[in-house]
Amino acid sequence: MALGDAVLLDLKADGAATITLNQPDRRNALSEEISTGISEALDEIEGSDARVVVLQGSGGSFSAGGDIERMTEAIEDDVPADDRVRRLERSTNELIGRLVEFPIPTVALIDGAAVGAGANLAIACDIQLASEDAAFGFVFRQVGLSVDAGTSYLLPRIVGENVAKELVLTGDIFGPERAADLGLVNHVYDADEFDDRADEFIAKIVSGPPIALRHANRLVGEGLNKSLEQALTDEAVAQGIVFETEDHAEGVSAFLEDREPEFDGQ
Repeated sequence: MALGDAVLLDLKADGAATITLNQPDRRNALSEEISTGISEALDEIEGSDARVVVLQGSGGSFSAGGDIERMTEAIEDDVPADDRVRRLERSTNELIGRLVEFPIPTVALIDGAAVGAGANLAIACDIQLASEDAAFGFVFRQVGLSVDAGTSYLLPRIVGENVAKELVLTGDIFGPERAADLGLVNHVYDADEFDDRADEFIAKIVSGPPIALRHANRLVGEGLNKSLEQALTDEAVAQGIVFETEDHAEGVSAFLEDREPEFDGQ
């Protein structure tokens, strides 16, 4: 399914929904067309039976971040700063917030550059899988800008405040091994094995109990912003919901029968 051609959506019967950024000539920069396309894809997925969302780029790049063409036009046309801020809030900021809070688990496949807002697009997902050809950088300073797209929220929660400041103050571009060391990606795979290894990983999520995993994913994501007492209460509430599912009964039966469970999402 094409969403304005800038974004492609593949809703597979196996439970994986793949969103592909499809402006390789612009290195999949977060143009208004791509931001809108991703949001429309998420609308389609939210009403589907998908168990996992996969986000990837085409043409050897994940996303080059901010739309330099739009920045150039704004400077040349002397677009007021307030208008540019509203545009940022309407497109990129809404998209990052939507991804962070999306109810279905999300996996970013990073094969090529993920820089600036493109790096934030990746770390806004729940899981990050990188090929050895991936590159990362929070390079806002290179174009004379502060940070946006959730950098100040997402990055220090993953790497710590001091490392986050280093990454944004230097704007260094770094490879997947350092990204893994910092906790920005979960796994790094050889380029020639990337697709197969990523598919294997995604299949593990797809095979799980979707209702339970959605609750678990949400609870872990919210945990840093709660007290222990609140976290325990919210976990108990979620378990109360999941106890009533057929998948829970199937999981217990499969354990007792020493077989692999078959979860149907009920």
